[in-house]
Amino acid sequence: MRVRPLQLFFVSMLAFGACALTGCGQDEPERKPDIAAPKPGPIAQTPAPAPVRPGPPELPPLFRDIERKTFQFFWDTTNELNGLTPDRFPSRPFASIASVGFALTAYPIGIENGWISRRQAVDRTLVTLKFFRDAPQGPQRTGKTGHHGFYYHFLDMQSGHRYEPWVELSSIDTALLMSGVLFAQSYYDRDDPREKEIRDLAEELYRRVDWAWLQQRKPLISMGWYPESGFIQHDWSGYNEAMMLYILAMASPTHPVGPDAWSVWTRTYDLSWGVFEGQEYLSGAPQFWHHYAHVWIDFRGIRDDYMRNRGIDYFENSRRATYAQRAYAIENPMKWKEYGENVWGLTASDGPQRTTQYYQGQQREFRHYSARGAGLRDDFDDGTLAPTAVVASLPFAPEIVIPATQALHERYGEYLYSSYGFLDSFNPSFDYDIPLKTGRLVQDKGWVASDYIGIDQGPILAMIANYRNEFVWKVMKRNPHVRRGLELAGFQGGWLTPQGEAPQVSPPDPKAAAARAVGVAESRAANAQSQPPEAPRPAPPQ
Repeated sequence: MRVRPLQLFFVSMLAFGACALTGCGQDEPERKPDIAAPKPGPIAQTPAPAPVRPGPPELPPLFRDIERKTFQFFWDTTNELNGLTPDRFPSRPFASIASVGFALTAYPIGIENGWISRRQAVDRTLVTLKFFRDAPQGPQRTGKTGHHGFYYHFLDMQSGHRYEPWVELSSIDTALLMSGVLFAQSYYDRDDPREKEIRDLAEELYRRVDWAWLQQRKPLISMGWYPESGFIQHDWSGYNEAMMLYILAMASPTHPVGPDAWSVWTRTYDLSWGVFEGQEYLSGAPQFWHHYAHVWIDFRGIRDDYMRNRGIDYFENSRRATYAQRAYAIENPMKWKEYGENVWGLTASDGPQRTTQYYQGQQREFRHYSARGAGLRDDFDDGTLAPTAVVASLPFAPEIVIPATQALHERYGEYLYSSYGFLDSFNPSFDYDIPLKTGRLVQDKGWVASDYIGIDQGPILAMIANYRNEFVWKVMKRNPHVRRGLELAGFQGGWLTPQGEAPQVSPPDPKAAAARAVGVAESRAANAQSQPPEAPRPAPPQ
């Protein structure tokens, strides 16, 4: 195409103006991505068109290495004979059904990246789904894999039976398994007998889960069941990692729970809404609360009733949670070693030992495996950081996650990064010469985990894939069960809007807005008056 002289004139004038404003030369400092940090408060119900901005930051080569190594964790450690993936490796004491759900999601990521063939993934997926279809179910204490379509949290790696008497029939872990099952159902969509068998097996497994059976205190769902003592006397109530549980339970074509379950689930949200570290959001202290459902569901632009009244969506909520975690590490109220702008990340992870030790003249509680986090409620911090809390937050806030991931690799990679990517966790402040539950002490570096954990590896791999091209999200949007569950929960807008229709925007509830204003004012006042704690809050018994 020919360029006219007048066009050249305007181009030259634009270039001259840009240089006059910003300076043009080799000494110009590198510009950071034009992405603003989230601010407290709601966003507009009908956002104005956003100005054109640069695309999301490009991922450095390190992330490709993380992806490949994390994928290999699932491919290499899974039992090829039954599809069971270990809870952790290399200790590998038992399989985790949640790890299997992440593994079923990992295999298509491997196909798309050319790390395995589609045939290899189909073989492994069929082995896995057939195992769960044929595994023995029943109320007996031993020799069973599940009951009422649910599965035990931990299984023997070889037999696939309940691992030990302390292992519960788990509602949330079955939901994570079924998330992977339904992802496989939507991904393997070719007109091929073996891929059709995957789709049919996935449907059979999902239809078999009797979600209503665990509703002992309707409409909520119990955390699980033991053959020795019956139903667990605690239900899943929000806000935490169980969003996916209710979405799948409501959508069941055979044993559904009613939509009122979501209303009651969200009824306790106000206890967790407030201002923390400069962010106003639905606070969940451990970062995995903000990860798990987002692995499979793209929450951008879709809202339930609660989030409509708050003026944000769950994706923005997780973005604010990520910034709050980083701000907490910068403030570092407990004065742990290394915490800062690029060293943060509290979630459920391994830890050195359950013990109480003196740290800087104060008694501090340390734990082995435990949920850790910073927020308005359920917070616990013993100086143990987990890379998954950072890397799996990539889609929410790439502008702070990318430099933090690089810093973790550069500063600690010699002993924290190995065959399958990042080991589970580390604690620079823990250097006590006592017997350890797990991990090891590195001279002058503190404690480092010795295992990779499947439910921490899974979000790392899937969320990098979602950041690159929305891969897991796009596949899961095709699943009718997931879409129905979201609709029953009251989600509207965004990609849930039927083709040809304009997104429906419901006005905020004035009563809810007034009540929220009082709650936010109280939260801000409490936040302003609070002092940094001298020691961690007592945690509930593990």
